[in-house]
Amino acid sequence: MGRNEIFLFGQEFKECNALGKTPMVLRRYERDPDWRLPALAHHYPRSSTDREIAGYNNLEWITPGHPLFESVRRHISHLAQESFGKGACFYSLKHDASARLDFYRARVVDGLGHIIHERLFVVEISATGPKAIDPGLLGDLIPADISVNLPSVVTMPEVEAWLNMNELQSFLEKVRSERINEIERIAQHVELSLTELLQKVDEEIGKTAFEIEQRVPGAEGRLAQAEARHAELLARREMRRQELERQRSVSLQAVERITSVLVLPHPEREAPDVRRLRPDAETEEKAMQVVMEYEREQGRQVYDVHEKNLGYDITSLDLNSGELRLIEVKGIGGTTGMVLLTPNERRVAEDRRDCYWLYVVTDCDLKPKLQEPIKDPARFEWNEVTKVSHYYLSVDAMTQPMQVKEDISQYGEPKI
Repeated sequence: MGRNEIFLFGQEFKECNALGKTPMVLRRYERDPDWRLPALAHHYPRSSTDREIAGYNNLEWITPGHPLFESVRRHISHLAQESFGKGACFYSLKHDASARLDFYRARVVDGLGHIIHERLFVVEISATGPKAIDPGLLGDLIPADISVNLPSVVTMPEVEAWLNMNELQSFLEKVRSERINEIERIAQHVELSLTELLQKVDEEIGKTAFEIEQRVPGAEGRLAQAEARHAELLARREMRRQELERQRSVSLQAVERITSVLVLPHPEREAPDVRRLRPDAETEEKAMQVVMEYEREQGRQVYDVHEKNLGYDITSLDLNSGELRLIEVKGIGGTTGMVLLTPNERRVAEDRRDCYWLYVVTDCDLKPKLQEPIKDPARFEWNEVTKVSHYYLSVDAMTQPMQVKEDISQYGEPKI
């Protein structure tokens, strides 16, 4: 994605970061019409993008919603526009046929022209028809060179009408509902506060009118000021009513396709050492049923989210204690075997170590047996399979002291 420009920016950012200075190239994004964040500081000498490091060392945490984070995001997006226009190609272990992923950006704008919500949508187009998928799927794909003989899915038409009917309208209605509830709360506060101010001014007008009758010096001036204040408050209340009414009106705007990605079945997906990395649907389903039943027996509220590609399969909430568990479920046909994590699952496990759990169900071919649930599986030394971007760990290793990490440069046997 604009490699030369991004490399140069990266070098500049490193140099500035070493001094705690904010790169000047980022300051221009403060002038964007839709910039709603505070201005960038000249220096960020004590900051970190890592939550644990920031918390432990009392540093400023740079996270989405922070001005520096947003400016860097916008700058990288600007540099990547040319590459976005060209698209990309990936291999997938989960796909048995070629597919195209179309990335769309949709914005919801209110009657004042303010962007109140922006979201990324991804539509997978294949011979079986379109379907919406989570953008996180990219984290599980393996970069590949673009094939000379491109599959027919490349020339299939866009499906904006399908996207609008199946995704965008529900997105708009959800945002509209949230917006109306928000405006109702604001309107009640506005009416209450301004009406209270008007009442106080009315009392002041009555008081000064009586003082005029009593020929109190200066009463006429105070009456004029009170009447002017009363007129100002009336105009202000009417203006806020009109603004709030326009803010209730929301519409979809700037729905545009950002880029497309070609997904090809992995060329070695049938090789023995690669085939074992592909999930078995029947085994996974049995494991999911066992885990969900176990969680419900513990009195926890359970939701199946495995199709959303969030990096975990189940959310489990204890309503009494408030404990949240993000559960990744792995099923094994035999008594023992390898547990595999995709890059997306590994990233979430490392980011949410406080509530990420791994549940392994063995003997799924006969009588499924749930092993002892494991909290914070990222603490183990997972072995990277670089050729297909996965990580594996023996089930037996989870009950033994952690071993020295093995480096796997291929998908075959580990190299010590």
